[in-house]
Amino acid sequence: MKKNSFIRLCLLPLLFAIVALSPACKKNNADTGRAPVITSVRMYNPSPKDTLLSSGNPATDPTWSGGTGKYVVIIGQNLQNATHIEFDGVPATFNPALFAPNSAVVQIPAIMFSAIDTTKLYTLSYKTTGGSTTFSFKLGPAAPTITAISNVFANPGDSVHVFGTNLVLVHSFSYGGTPITSFNPSADGTSIGFLMPAQTPTDQVIVATKTGTVNFKIVATPTITGISDEDANPGDSVYVYGTYLKNIQSLSFAGTAITSFTSSKDGTSVGFVLPTLSQSGPVSVTTKFGTGTTLYNVNDYVTGAIANMEWSGPFGWSWNGGSLYTGTAPGDWRTYDAAFSGITTNSSQYVAMKTNVLKAGEGAAGWPPTYEIYFGGGTQWVPAANLNDPPSNWALKFDVSVPQAWNGGTIDIVTGVGGYIARWQPWQKTATATAPYTTKGWITVTIPLSSFRASDPTLGEGMGASVSQIVGLIGPTGNPSWTVYIHNYGAGATATGFYGAFDNFRVVKIK
Repeated sequence: MKKNSFIRLCLLPLLFAIVALSPACKKNNADTGRAPVITSVRMYNPSPKDTLLSSGNPATDPTWSGGTGKYVVIIGQNLQNATHIEFDGVPATFNPALFAPNSAVVQIPAIMFSAIDTTKLYTLSYKTTGGSTTFSFKLGPAAPTITAISNVFANPGDSVHVFGTNLVLVHSFSYGGTPITSFNPSADGTSIGFLMPAQTPTDQVIVATKTGTVNFKIVATPTITGISDEDANPGDSVYVYGTYLKNIQSLSFAGTAITSFTSSKDGTSVGFVLPTLSQSGPVSVTTKFGTGTTLYNVNDYVTGAIANMEWSGPFGWSWNGGSLYTGTAPGDWRTYDAAFSGITTNSSQYVAMKTNVLKAGEGAAGWPPTYEIYFGGGTQWVPAANLNDPPSNWALKFDVSVPQAWNGGTIDIVTGVGGYIARWQPWQKTATATAPYTTKGWITVTIPLSSFRASDPTLGEGMGASVSQIVGLIGPTGNPSWTVYIHNYGAGATATGFYGAFDNFRVVKIK
């Protein structure tokens, strides 16, 4: 009997524990049958403060954008045992281990707002084994922006694109004051395609979306990026290259008005026949949107000149490599044993270079000077006050004539400071495609000083990093020696040799 009494005494605490746990078990079982309730949504990471994202009141809750991939905490009751959660109608994946009866940590899914069911925008849908609820949560795209227009000079009926961000859920769109009723937003919200309407008097693009309205002023100020021949002769065809070179109101070249010209269809160039010039000066193009003017002068052999092969100027050439010619009289003379013909003469002396087909790896600076034209230095590339300027603000310019097809072999320009090299290979059209290159008479080549680069052990000469200041390229005096040479970087022989002439090397400020 004593033994049985002892057993009963030992079982009592266990019975009390079972009785005590029974209400809790009933309560938990009851919770699984109750529908979820959401009272708020907050940021998962409370730093720097506990950010309330939604209280469920669409009249006062702010719109939250950029939430894709972030975690939020859903606050409420009966949130465990979730079976399905949607943000703006897009299902979210979730980990039940992060759930409790009163909270659930959930990652916002990737949402393409251009493809959602707009009736579910700004909603959070939550389902459990006990029921479901829908909660107001203003998660959506940010306000729209416009950054560019593909062609402001498009003709009525032409295809045009407006570029920007968050160009989704668009409910109204107008261009130049004309409502556009048919348009095609891209899926990622970065563009809207449409057909150009008839010209209208206003210069505004307005896009209104679910999350805001953007007003964009159409700005198409012309820019000038290059000129086909800055030292052309009267009667030569000249082209000015740039952007928005269309609907031109006035054009001047070296201070002389050009009254007859033709713009390209896309506004990237304007061509004309050069009249007789009386002075040097900039190139200027004016449209209704503004004026674009070069910082440098054209018809100018003097400003910034570092080598023009003239007896009375910065001759530059060190009589090493190449051949010297004069175009001032019939029967050009030469100082180097090479025969040149077909190079259009200009009004000054120039230096020329001719090579045969180059084998793989052939061509370089050095002795014998078969492949180079050497300039001994002593002429100032930039003023001393500008030695610390960014290299992109200045450019090396030179005139060149290539009368015979050139395909293969790179013209390298290397300074005597640090071995930085700029490459010129206009026959290289793409990474894999080439085309024979010739010029019709003389042209001007512009190479920003930022194009001079160090050699890279993997990529090769002139393919490494550029300098941050001009002094790193030309040294503290600013008047280095430099060389123009040809080199074949290809794995096989070049398709042709090189046959051409150079003149009027100069360094000028371009921006």
